[in-house]
Amino acid sequence: MARYKHIEVPKNGKPITVKKKKLKIPNNPIIPVIEGDGIGRDIMKATRRVVDAAVKKAYKGRKRIVWMDIYAGERANELYGEWMPQETFDAIKQYKVALKGPLTTPIGGGFRSLNVTLRQVLNLYACVRPVRWFKGVGSPVVHPERLNVVIYRENTEDVYAGIEWKKGSKEVKKVINWLNKTMNQFTWNP
Repeated sequence: MARYKHIEVPKNGKPITVKKKKLKIPNNPIIPVIEGDGIGRDIMKATRRVVDAAVKKAYKGRKRIVWMDIYAGERANELYGEWMPQETFDAIKQYKVALKGPLTTPIGGGFRSLNVTLRQVLNLYACVRPVRWFKGVGSPVVHPERLNVVIYRENTEDVYAGIEWKKGSKEVKKVINWLNKTMNQFTWNP
């Protein structure tokens, strides 16, 4: 078991493991959680309660999640002096599954989106969102019970690539000039 500087590993849980390419989930899995910044703190407190209640109901008390706080964003900067510590990546890799609240991106030069950084370092290339209707919930669809949709969003390319330059910088001007010259469709001058 890895030792961490600021992360406290709960003694009453066990890590999720992988055997023969399958997740092996104990009855008391340790799940790392990044609380997040701003409203993320409130969202994650409520999320933990909802997930705990769902697990309790689904497994009739035989299983429960053991939450382990890990850090990114403002709280990480307070503890480590950096916004995205290596210790956080190490914990996510070791425990296989993690839950993350909304993170702020520090304003100013030299910082990239913390969300993009997490996606790229951990190769989280897809956001998969199954959509279904719950009986008793209103819907603008005539037959919501027939809804069977899964939304896939690519998470690391295009606008999620994390290629960011300061407005008016020589890099931005070079890209704009290339687009104007190569595509011959743009007449964009910042």
